[in-house]
Amino acid sequence: MRRSTVVDSSMVVGPAWLGKQLEKASPDLLREMLGAVVAMLMGAEASGLCNAEYGEVSEARVNSRNGYRHRDFDTRVGTIDVAIPKLRTGSYFPDWLLEPRRRAEKALISVVATCYFLGVSTRRVEKLAQALGITRLSKSQVSEMAKSLDEAVAAFRSRPLDAGPYVYVWIDALTQRVREGGRIVNVSALIATGVNADGHREILGLEVATGESGASWLAFLRGLVARGLTDVQLVISDAHEGLKSAIGATLSGAAWQRCRTHYTAINRPSRAASRGLDGLVAAA
Repeated sequence: MRRSTVVDSSMVVGPAWLGKQLEKASPDLLREMLGAVVAMLMGAEASGLCNAEYGEVSEARVNSRNGYRHRDFDTRVGTIDVAIPKLRTGSYFPDWLLEPRRRAEKALISVVATCYFLGVSTRRVEKLAQALGITRLSKSQVSEMAKSLDEAVAAFRSRPLDAGPYVYVWIDALTQRVREGGRIVNVSALIATGVNADGHREILGLEVATGESGASWLAFLRGLVARGLTDVQLVISDAHEGLKSAIGATLSGAAWQRCRTHYTAINRPSRAASRGLDGLVAAA
């Protein structure tokens, strides 16, 4: 690989961008998470039809599970083996998974990316169910799904970085407005993306900090190193002094290159003004 690798304008942090990047991650962590979410939704619907949770002894139970039947669910991130719950009386099929398929896939990827980016909440799980046309979920089921999804997201974000060496690493931050304690505040989303040993781009980590400071960058990069980030040869980022110092303190031996996208964005107004001035001088 050439050492002149630079970040491009697509490196914009946000749930939509993050969803696209998760699609490209290797190994396919997004596919595993999508499979887990689909299984949670189907299990919750089946429990609703039985009027009792799986394995629960209840006088209110009106039906029970009877194994699974498997069906392939083709998505942009590969085929997911969907285990559809079978019932002893009647039948169950997740129509929301197939009609229309593209809308279901988009909603599933969006909620996984948003939960990764901003955290899991029952409200986000409820919105996902509504988007898919699922109306049979109780509040307790939604709460349990949010808890399970939170555990899956936490495991994904803290996973060992063992697909390296990550020779090239892009580091960036974006200020986001979020609701906190009943008010809207600005936070900084710190994100690192690397090229793994298979040559695929992979999101290494994302943390939400109160601000883009040297201390927050240092803690973020130390966390990546603790998870196994090693053998980095080149880091691409903007010229934030706190970030540059954190890179030097944690990724010793790695070269640093200023992101051309940030540099161009910063200097474009001055160049435009200069061209305008030159035009005025030429006209005179």
